[in-house]
Amino acid sequence: MERVTVPIPGRSYDVVIGDGVLAAASRHLPPLAPATRAFVLFDQAVADRLPLLEAAAEARGLRTCPLVVPSGEAAKTMDVYATMLHQLATQEAHRDDVVVALGGGSVGDLAGFVASTYMRGTRFLQAPTTLIAQVDAAIGGKTAVNLPEGKNLVGTFYQPVAVLCDVGTLATLPERDYRSGLAEVAKYALALDVELLAQLESEPAPVLARDPATLERLVTRCAAIKARTVAADERDGGERLFLNYGHTLGHALERLEAFEGRTHGEAVAIGMVFAARLAEFRGLAASGVAARTGRLLSSLGLETDGALPPVRDILAAFRLDKKFHGGVRFVLLADVGRPEVVDGVADAELRTVLQEMGAVG
Repeated sequence: MERVTVPIPGRSYDVVIGDGVLAAASRHLPPLAPATRAFVLFDQAVADRLPLLEAAAEARGLRTCPLVVPSGEAAKTMDVYATMLHQLATQEAHRDDVVVALGGGSVGDLAGFVASTYMRGTRFLQAPTTLIAQVDAAIGGKTAVNLPEGKNLVGTFYQPVAVLCDVGTLATLPERDYRSGLAEVAKYALALDVELLAQLESEPAPVLARDPATLERLVTRCAAIKARTVAADERDGGERLFLNYGHTLGHALERLEAFEGRTHGEAVAIGMVFAARLAEFRGLAASGVAARTGRLLSSLGLETDGALPPVRDILAAFRLDKKFHGGVRFVLLADVGRPEVVDGVADAELRTVLQEMGAVG
């Protein structure tokens, strides 16, 4: 087992990573007294993992109250959020109890938002079961649900008390979901960790084969990057913005496809290609960054092209992005491992690059 600490002053917590973490969860949970119940939000895809958490809770003297939610982005709606709040209230959940997220990033985002707002805040535990959640979404305290107008527009910053990453759950993850998670791994490599980038470029096979030891190292490395970044900038005021590399176009695509088209990782992969091409177009990055980005993503089984919505729709979606700051704000690379926040990118520049990628209008 590996352990990464997220060192936020007064609210530090551990991310525990390894094969079999859920089976040993009672040993890795932080003190939870005086809680008497654990309200576990989960979707049916991970129902077989629920008994492991129930056993861990029982060993800590907690009664488990399972609450099933829809799979994927369908969990992240105001209606589902309200339903979960009503469930807690009708079951007389108290502030001392704990809310647990068992599942992927969408379940974690929803459960964290529920925990952060019910009775002005109950304790919250993450048990992520997807790659995208283990390397990114479950760590750092961002909680949210979507609106039809945009992704993650309603939410809070609310840190969990612990994150339990069982890499054994990745063995049965559907291939599309697994490769979607690799997009977030690629984001870390391209923007923040050139050594990881070199490893992925030279030897992607163990990652694609889901070798348990390789996954434990990979999740630990990404979690450590996320932990350092969150500790330095919890609320997206500076360095944490770098973690949004590829997400500006990615979130726009998800919203324009009504969260039923590309997965989050697939959309972010296209977003990173776009960001690399935009950086080259503006003269920020030397020629070759976009090609290198495309090669990496392709080697990880991610598409780097495909049909795009009309340019006018993408530009309108950009203006509802949370990072909009008097103009469209992007994270761009001067080179791999050298991210920069760039404000005020002109619509004409965006239009040119989008049209070069096949968008019309």
